[in-house]
Amino acid sequence: MPIFDFKQVDVFASEPLKGNPLAVVIGADGLDEARMAAFARWTNLSETIFLLQPAAPQADYRVRIFTPGGELPFAGHPTLGACAVWLAGGGRPRGDTIVQECPVGLITLRRDGSRVAFAAPPLARSGPVEAELWPRIAAGLGLAIGEIRAAQWVDNGPGWLAVLLDTRRRVLELRPDAAILSDLKVGVVAPWDPAVDGTQAQFEVRAFVPGLGIPEDPVTGSLNAGVAQWLMGCGRAPESYVAAQGTALGRAGRVHVRKSGEDIWVGGEVVTCIEGRVTL
Repeated sequence: MPIFDFKQVDVFASEPLKGNPLAVVIGADGLDEARMAAFARWTNLSETIFLLQPAAPQADYRVRIFTPGGELPFAGHPTLGACAVWLAGGGRPRGDTIVQECPVGLITLRRDGSRVAFAAPPLARSGPVEAELWPRIAAGLGLAIGEIRAAQWVDNGPGWLAVLLDTRRRVLELRPDAAILSDLKVGVVAPWDPAVDGTQAQFEVRAFVPGLGIPEDPVTGSLNAGVAQWLMGCGRAPESYVAAQGTALGRAGRVHVRKSGEDIWVGGEVVTCIEGRVTL
């Protein structure tokens, strides 16, 4: 059976065990889709990625991203983790930026000090969430409809919709009902109150994706990218901020968001926790 180099990294954290873990199989071109999916189910992490040779001439490398429930066309924390692992393995970008190929298309990344960051891809679906969905979303989150200040589609591949609440405390109190949310992929966000919550971050985020076999994702780059496009676009967020995620799961994820020109960059630290070889 083939043997591959393997890493397990923690994304959106400056120290191990505080972010979102990611399994990375390196040089996995010889693996078929069924084997990739089986390994992702076995790791039982929110995502497992496979680093591949690029097919597009302008790409530096290619990835396939799997959850325990299936393949994703794009996801943020695997994108940052893949880039960090590729660079650590001696990868050299063709140009000033790094270009990742994945099913959603080409994603541009760059080094950002000790972090790596990706440019938020265009939204596949945007606009207000339909009124008929609000009762289901509220019931699935255990909220009164009046507690939802706004709800927006922020789908850049996985299918996200986002809900805005008033306070960080209310976000952290949520105990969602997976059966009601079902196939919905729901992000919840609220601003931090500096007088109550401190100044380490400006927003609190949670992500619920029961349909993918992940009741709650610890720290989510794709969701934060879509949320940033929404909140900056409507003037609810500044052009540079930090989002906290994973608090309810005992993590300390920090997502660094910055607008530069027309692009919104989503970045974070990546640390290696496990390094070795895997037999598949």
